[in-house]
Amino acid sequence: MKLHCFLIAAAALVAWTGVPAKSAPDVPAYIASAVADAGRPADDKAQDANRKPAEVLAFAGVKPGDKVVDLMPGSGYYTRIFSKIVGAQGKVYALQPSEMNKVAPKRLQSLMTFAGTTAYPNVVVMVQPIAAISIPERVDMVWTSQNYHDLHDPFMGSPDMAHFNKSVFDALKPGGIFLVLDHAAAAGSGISRTNDLHRIDPASVKTEVTAAGFEFVGESKVLRNPGDNHSLAIFDKSIKGKTDKFIYKFRKPLH
Repeated sequence: MKLHCFLIAAAALVAWTGVPAKSAPDVPAYIASAVADAGRPADDKAQDANRKPAEVLAFAGVKPGDKVVDLMPGSGYYTRIFSKIVGAQGKVYALQPSEMNKVAPKRLQSLMTFAGTTAYPNVVVMVQPIAAISIPERVDMVWTSQNYHDLHDPFMGSPDMAHFNKSVFDALKPGGIFLVLDHAAAAGSGISRTNDLHRIDPASVKTEVTAAGFEFVGESKVLRNPGDNHSLAIFDKSIKGKTDKFIYKFRKPLH
């Protein structure tokens, strides 16, 4: 009876608005709860409308008990959320490359204010050269948000991407996930706009990551913005926070 009433209501909505009704995203309760964490800073919560962390993490598939590497974690926007999702049986390695720490030391300082505290006891901060990533154990997910493009830039030492992606591959358990979320550059531009616009062609990411042995699982378009023509730097006031972003999910084969 309830289902019948819901279908009638949905049909009425379509008739009234003239557009198809959309189902709510399937966000697990443990992700919704982590995003609602009262310990998250107001500045982080203010970004949620644009960054849509619940929907993004539901696509990623992170769950309680997982061990996650938050690679290039910034000031910890996702680190805190990961901590609450994975819980006491999980672990979050917030890995800041030493090259990035040299140019943005305040980000590491921010991480250190909450990592290992009573509220976020499962967060471990690591600072390592990007060419020598070493995780203490194999993990369920390596995650990088809005920073993969930086790996191609001079300030990061322009690391060997084949070596980097193989390091990520080796850090994962069989079946583990490598999630790349980044600002999209124009199709066909490759890595030519990583340093000035801070964008990267999604096709280049797919080529580099799959060359390391990963399987491409799929893409979420929840952060896509067709109104972004990819011509502006991500910090331009007219587009900041609303850039066209791709989310690619890769898997390490089980065998």
